[in-house]
Amino acid sequence: MNAYYIGVDLGTSSVKLLLTDDAGRMIGEATESYPLSFPQPGWSEQNPADWWAAVQRGLQRLLAQIDPACVRGVGVGGQMHGLVMLDEADRVLRPAILWNDTRTGRETDFLNEEIGKETLQARTGNIAFAGFTAPKVLWVRAHEPALFAQCRKICLPKDYINYLLTGVFATDVSDASGTLYFDVENRRWSPEMLDLLGIDETMLPAVFESGAPIGRTALFGMDAVVCAGAGDNAAAAIGTATVRDGQCNISLGTSGTVFLPTASYVRTANPALHSFCHANGKWHLMGCILSAASCNQWLVETVLQSKDYAALTPALSPQDAARQLYFLPYLSGERCPHNDADVRGAFVGLTHAHTREALALAVLEGVSFAIRDCVELCPTPIRAATVCGGGTKNPVWMQVLAAVLNARLQVIRNEGPALGGAVLAAQADGRPFAITPAVEAVIEPDPALAAVYEKKYRKFRTLYPALKDFFKEDF
Repeated sequence: MNAYYIGVDLGTSSVKLLLTDDAGRMIGEATESYPLSFPQPGWSEQNPADWWAAVQRGLQRLLAQIDPACVRGVGVGGQMHGLVMLDEADRVLRPAILWNDTRTGRETDFLNEEIGKETLQARTGNIAFAGFTAPKVLWVRAHEPALFAQCRKICLPKDYINYLLTGVFATDVSDASGTLYFDVENRRWSPEMLDLLGIDETMLPAVFESGAPIGRTALFGMDAVVCAGAGDNAAAAIGTATVRDGQCNISLGTSGTVFLPTASYVRTANPALHSFCHANGKWHLMGCILSAASCNQWLVETVLQSKDYAALTPALSPQDAARQLYFLPYLSGERCPHNDADVRGAFVGLTHAHTREALALAVLEGVSFAIRDCVELCPTPIRAATVCGGGTKNPVWMQVLAAVLNARLQVIRNEGPALGGAVLAAQADGRPFAITPAVEAVIEPDPALAAVYEKKYRKFRTLYPALKDFFKEDF
């Protein structure tokens, strides 16, 4: 009998589901979208019921292609840091507060300045960022105390889906790492942080390794094991086979990440880098920028009112790159390296001569410079990396990024997190299969462009210090 595995990538704007056979070959895929809400400036929320409805629609589309009884495993990866709160009857108490929500500036400052970054790192391996889950818990406790009193379960987005699939309240080490109440070094909840937040460990999911089986699902005729799953970046790393020391994976999705596997726990010297558990039983370092491909989408669709990305792809030459036009890609604030929820995006250096193509190139450059900000913090130089995510569809952007980083890039077919979920599902079923990522292109850095961008990056680095206080002013 044929055996199949389903990987799920619960993203910010949509869920992607991937059906593979037991050799890891893709059999089918489905994508279902859902709305994103911004009820106040800096807020970002979703209704968990929309996730579940989209997952069910996607599963039905995939299962229509095969006998559902042949599905042996399901693995869910997804957006990290989101706060999902349930009452004693397992009803969702409020919309989930998402990873890119920046309302928690005061709570983040309290954690970093009054509890202290050294203390936080000792307890969790990380400092506080506005997008992490712990500041969200403090915000709800302070601003919605009646609702907080009703809370009996707290979980992350993909864990809510797993709970509905299996009835088992569980999480995995990679996703738990981004809460700031998880001890990354020892792979367990931090009792000191739970006391600080005013939550009991009984409110939290049991913690498993990512490929561990947590239960089974009989949904839509399946009889499949469900694994603990992984946070989206760790799942993408599994899907791109980024699992060994010395490797690097860069993701250009809604946000952007630089992902470095480590064989052992590393307490990073620069706390702007995250130190998290990997989905392969080890650890990783990660730098994250909050707006990556979403910046290009904002320019093309919101500003220029177009859907024709190809027509708006700019020209690229050393002369084009040398234009003194800069873009700060901080449309949702910034995480690494600035940890600043108040900073905002900006074009600097505009003149009458600048066209929409010049703006488009500046956006691609600005995001690439922000990715380099993360790379500059890494403990070892990055000379080669795999790249995945929606931004890889833009060939000019890949040339820009390779030149900005002065690194060789392998563009990977965009199946990372969902494929990683399928790999973990097979592992939970006792039938692990190896992944050889599909390389769509190899980009070598152009020396002339790299020389121009080296100078331009140094100037880019001066802009945030010059402007950061401006964005903190209360007009």
